Amino acid sequence: MAVDAILPVFVALPLIVAAVTALSPWKPLNDALSVIVPAINMVGGIWLYRYTDTHGTLSHVIGLYQGGVGISFAADTFSAVMLVTTMIVALSSNWFAIAVGETQARYYTPLTLVLVTGVSGALLTADLFNFFVMIEVCLLPSYGLIAMSGTRHRLLSARMFVLVNLAASTMLVLGVGYLYAVTGAVNLAALQGTAAGHGPATVATGIVVIAIAAKAGVFPVYTWLPRTYPSTSASVMGLFSGLHTKVAVYMLFRIWVIMFDMDPRWNTLIIVVMVISMLIGGYAGLVESTMRRVLAYQMVNGMPFILIMLAFTQDDARYALAAGLLYTLHHMITIAALTLNAGAIEETYGTGTMAKLSGIARRDPWTSAVFAAGAFSIVGFPPFSGLFGKVTVVLAAATPGDWRSWVAITAIIVASFGALLSMMRMWQRVFWGRPMQNYPEALNVRASFMLPSAVLMVISLCMFVFAGNLWHVATNAVDDLLDVEAYTSAVLGDDPIGVPAPGDDFGANSPAATGGAR
Repeated sequence: MAVDAILPVFVALPLIVAAVTALSPWKPLNDALSVIVPAINMVGGIWLYRYTDTHGTLSHVIGLYQGGVGISFAADTFSAVMLVTTMIVALSSNWFAIAVGETQARYYTPLTLVLVTGVSGALLTADLFNFFVMIEVCLLPSYGLIAMSGTRHRLLSARMFVLVNLAASTMLVLGVGYLYAVTGAVNLAALQGTAAGHGPATVATGIVVIAIAAKAGVFPVYTWLPRTYPSTSASVMGLFSGLHTKVAVYMLFRIWVIMFDMDPRWNTLIIVVMVISMLIGGYAGLVESTMRRVLAYQMVNGMPFILIMLAFTQDDARYALAAGLLYTLHHMITIAALTLNAGAIEETYGTGTMAKLSGIARRDPWTSAVFAAGAFSIVGFPPFSGLFGKVTVVLAAATPGDWRSWVAITAIIVASFGALLSMMRMWQRVFWGRPMQNYPEALNVRASFMLPSAVLMVISLCMFVFAGNLWHVATNAVDDLLDVEAYTSAVLGDDPIGVPAPGDDFGANSPAATGGAR
């Protein structure tokens, strides 16, 4: 069997096991499988990184069709790094769900494994239409997970989640369809440079980008995220924080490099949108009343720190994209840790409302220490991953030394100060203050509740200690991302079919638009 045939296994394994857990009545088996499957995909992702770092991009077409036809999967170090990190978050979230008893719900485990299926497929697909399919595979179980308790509040949130994501998915598939009508292809490798000033192809790709950005919770379509994520359980919110939005980041990076060819004409628009998104995310959490609503705005705040790097690829693409990737990895780990930590407090005391909590630092010092570590990391203080995440982003933004640098760095500093105020406000209300009188002294956060978030913060600490090694991984991943020719060659092979002919302008009378794809 060829090595590349392993790629579909990353999708097939969690899907098959999801079916097994849906039929299995044995909770211990289902619980074990809910962490074993992400762990297997994580180990597989590490192997993929090592293999692709040595041998280059790995590609497989289902059915062994020629390049440009069939369902294409591709993996390089960039997709492998994202796969490993998403699986770490999925494993930790499912571990927390087992600890707090959420897997008592009959279909919790199969739904989360179907979500893992979609995420794995989205990170490994080399085709925009199949990316849409995998996003839908992610969303279908998410609808069930977000409304699983059946409470009125969760059902209202589920309605908002469904409406926004259905609208975004409709826009995504329309954009992909329009792109196919214009170019004659939806395979990423076949679309190299199609959005770099090619009229209708640029418009079609823009529709795709807007849809993906909406799913990422970027301004102006962001309000759905803080209104829906905190209404789920903490384990589900942890899953969503590290999987849904970061899959969107992954594809936006791919599209920007392959299809837009890092066209500098879009830099100003990117900076304006991301700066506004930063400021909203940094300060909107100051008016929220629950712990996880504050953290939801830190998710909104984190996305523009990542995506603003696309506007600085004109000067030093390798450094800017590596900085964005490093911040992505940090944000996935840190925000998941904070979410699960807040969930541990909610599960213990029955509420996440800050006005009803006080003096947690005295009652639960270890839980408080984990939260403090996460707060330090999200703001960008040492000794956690956030420091180098923000330093590299600032240095990348400073590279051109023009108005873009001043605007971006100022926004980063101002938004980071807003994040600091949000974390200080939460600490002051929840962890400081007089001991709570309406709870027994013996009531404390269980170690089993706290461990998943503590492990994630240990990972964040290791990311700080081994920052040099992590930067090496990030730059290797970005080198593969930028090596578009190698990616194209691996995905399409030597004799592709259904690929736009070289020189097509993708206009209304182009060969691709009139059926002239070769």
